[in-house]
Amino acid sequence: MKRIFLSYQRAQRTLTACALLATLLFAGAARARAADARQLESNETLFCVMAAINAAGYDEGVNLPDNNPLRKQVRDYLATRRIDVLPELKLYYRHHMRQNGVQDVSQYISFALSVTAPPDFAWKVRDVDIPPDAMALEAFQTLLAQFYNEAGLAELWQKVEPAYTKEIYRYHSPILDMASSVENYLRISPSDFPARHFHAVVELLTAPQLVQTFHYGDATYVVISPSEQPRMYDIRHAYLFFLVDPVMITDRANLQPKRSLLDLALLAPLPDEYKTDIVLLASQSLVKATEARMDKDFTAVDRATRQGYILTPYFAEQLPVFEKQQQGLRYYAEVMADAIDLKAETARLSSVKFDAAPLQRKATQVVVAGPELSAAGKTLEKAESLYSSRSLEEAKVLFGKALDQKGEPAEHAQAWYGLARISVLENRADTAIQGFQKTLESAPDAFTRAWANVYLGRLFKSRHDFTLATKYYQDALAVSGASDKAKQAASSELQEISKNQEKQIP
Repeated sequence: MKRIFLSYQRAQRTLTACALLATLLFAGAARARAADARQLESNETLFCVMAAINAAGYDEGVNLPDNNPLRKQVRDYLATRRIDVLPELKLYYRHHMRQNGVQDVSQYISFALSVTAPPDFAWKVRDVDIPPDAMALEAFQTLLAQFYNEAGLAELWQKVEPAYTKEIYRYHSPILDMASSVENYLRISPSDFPARHFHAVVELLTAPQLVQTFHYGDATYVVISPSEQPRMYDIRHAYLFFLVDPVMITDRANLQPKRSLLDLALLAPLPDEYKTDIVLLASQSLVKATEARMDKDFTAVDRATRQGYILTPYFAEQLPVFEKQQQGLRYYAEVMADAIDLKAETARLSSVKFDAAPLQRKATQVVVAGPELSAAGKTLEKAESLYSSRSLEEAKVLFGKALDQKGEPAEHAQAWYGLARISVLENRADTAIQGFQKTLESAPDAFTRAWANVYLGRLFKSRHDFTLATKYYQDALAVSGASDKAKQAASSELQEISKNQEKQIP
């Protein structure tokens, strides 16, 4: 792994060691500790994973002009090698393709960040702490280890590392300037939370024009793909959240009394976790307000609000006050959290009309194509969109249509799952149970299988059939690759059943 900021392993040939250090050193020990928390680096493990999937069929964006030349060079080199595991690797990759190119590569990046360096590629943490999307690729470990040896990736990494070093230097100054401006504005430093670390990782074998962020405990990873111009907006967004979120977590006791505001965002096109976690919603809202303030783009406040980040206007009003006083965000955040007026915010948000779908900012719009969807898959996309906007009758028609169209078993399972969820909303429990059971019979993906079991557990729990409810909750927990939310829901429900049964014991 090659890193810079304050941990260079060797200097760029065109710079003397003294000149390089002069560009990197901060004034004061506190600034040095902050820089240690920020790493700009390459990652050999990620390179190995990306080389493997490029050989196996990852062709997203391969013809786009922003590709780094190294991607084609590596692909051409691998095509000349005798790699016995390649047919099996191609089959594995095909079976694990997702609905779009970003999801497709994201799961492999998550895997790469969750395993140790080659040649072992072993899990870094306990099974329970491995991200679900990475755990779902557990069988990839053996294939990757064999590919690593047969493709000669150890030698190849030594040859390509200078290209990564060149890209690292291209991002060094922009990221350093960005970090300085953010820290100066918020009057906060990574050294305020010394256990946390921010890793900006350049990867040259991914489709271009993508910046993806991964949060694992106290570590934030921002994976940067090739782009003609550094994608600083996206990197800054990740860095802002890296600094803001631990502050909000520290002040969660002041935010929890404001949880009722979450009800106002239920119809917004937000990820589900934002609709149940006031601290997370507050963190992202403050990030959005800060971006608007730093960029002097005050239409961004309205855009963020319509997307469901409902505390953005409040924080946008508070930031000018914050700028005029002396405290840093670490201490002033408590003042802002305490001052949230539930009645005033409810009145402010009562007239907000939320967007129907998440915005795609042009600078980050996905330009890579995923695998071609089947007829059922295309219908399901429309049905899910209608379901999200609560157009239930129209969604029901399309979910039913998907069942009659050509598609994969998992797609038909998704159709049953959609129909069953609508039945739940319509209070038709018997029909919902049948729908979720049909879902489980139709080879669903891990996400859908887990949630179908959770729903069945809830339905039988509502009928006081705790034996069946327990079975379905346990089945949900046993699904490899289940989402954290599904596991949390099943675990919480099981605990509640257990407590109720203990109370009934004479």
